[in-house]
Amino acid sequence: MPLQMTGAPSDPDLIRLPWDLPLENWPEHHLVTLPRGISRHVVRFARLSGRVYAIKEISERYAKREYQLLWDLSRLDTPSVEPVAVVTGRTDADGEPLDSALITRHLQFSLPYRAMLSGTLRPDTLIRLLDALAVLLVRLHLAGFYWGDCSLSNTLFRRDAGAFAAYLVDAETGELHPVISEGQRNHDIEVAYVNIYGEMLDLEAGGFLHASIDPLAFADQLCERYHRLWNELTQEEIVEDVEWHLIDQRIRRLNTLGFDVAEMMVRRKAGTARLIVRPKVVDAGHHQRRLLRLTGLDVEENQARRLLNDLDSFRVAKGLRHEDEAIVAHRWLAETFQPTVRAIPPELRGKLEPAQLFHEVLDHRWFMSEAEGHDVGLDAALRSYVDTVLVFKPDEKAIIGADATTDALNP
Repeated sequence: MPLQMTGAPSDPDLIRLPWDLPLENWPEHHLVTLPRGISRHVVRFARLSGRVYAIKEISERYAKREYQLLWDLSRLDTPSVEPVAVVTGRTDADGEPLDSALITRHLQFSLPYRAMLSGTLRPDTLIRLLDALAVLLVRLHLAGFYWGDCSLSNTLFRRDAGAFAAYLVDAETGELHPVISEGQRNHDIEVAYVNIYGEMLDLEAGGFLHASIDPLAFADQLCERYHRLWNELTQEEIVEDVEWHLIDQRIRRLNTLGFDVAEMMVRRKAGTARLIVRPKVVDAGHHQRRLLRLTGLDVEENQARRLLNDLDSFRVAKGLRHEDEAIVAHRWLAETFQPTVRAIPPELRGKLEPAQLFHEVLDHRWFMSEAEGHDVGLDAALRSYVDTVLVFKPDEKAIIGADATTDALNP
């Protein structure tokens, strides 16, 4: 069978990569070094036309299956890497068959959880990592997805304002169902617990885990946070006919967690005047969708919440309380957000994505204003942020060179 690439490849140079060589033998000039977790398959990163692709060597059956699963997850708007193509019909120079390859787009500004936990973490950062992973698992289960192999190596994180957002990388063992069963859900959490605890023990044995992190406590806290969030999203609530304000409070709590309520299932409890209410929850992104609808900015949930707060402040400052929200959003985008991002020197813009840059400028403004006892203004805060903070940040968008951490993650 001749070489075939199936999917939606956006770069014609992908077909010109040396597919007649096993992935582990690819020339270095085709590859870039990025931190990654451990994998049962050979995985390499290739950079073409300024984009980075992750390429995994795997059998044709499983490559096609995982490609389809990743597309299904994308269609359901769940946090996962973007599938690009499957390459089949590979043979070497002697005509011997080679495994197929799955190509996915590397998620910019992201790192594997394993790499993050290999460094020094503050306690509050660790909590944010736990919460992000718990939210990812809940979102996958709400979508009917059984992962079967959640681990530190199979999960990416990226910054989402002051928190982290977690993304699925490897769907090889996954299954998508209309609704996930309790048995599947509980087994998935058990697998995640065992995998994550084992990887953290491995990091600890290799001297990569900070002494303040307890592997068993980390795994326990992940499960505890997952179950607390799952119960908040799915448990039934019994209320009196006159207590509907409690339901409104619950919806607000869910919105704060980043979830929307599509509808309510309400049934009367037999023999009583009480109602049993169970919310039907849809994917996370309450603030995301509002910001996207108003401005066209597609950002993470916590970033969206922060930008919307600034938009609301802009509305008050400009005396636009009674103006149409869409008009106010257009003015905020043109007069505040875009000028701020454009004011960043071009050579520094690759350090953080625009929404994160804007969020950090707002944080810097707040701290400066607190120190000086008055609002220093956005322009002054921006100049100070660029000169005292941004210039010292690593370039997150650039390719990360090999270092001790990377070597440790690529045995």
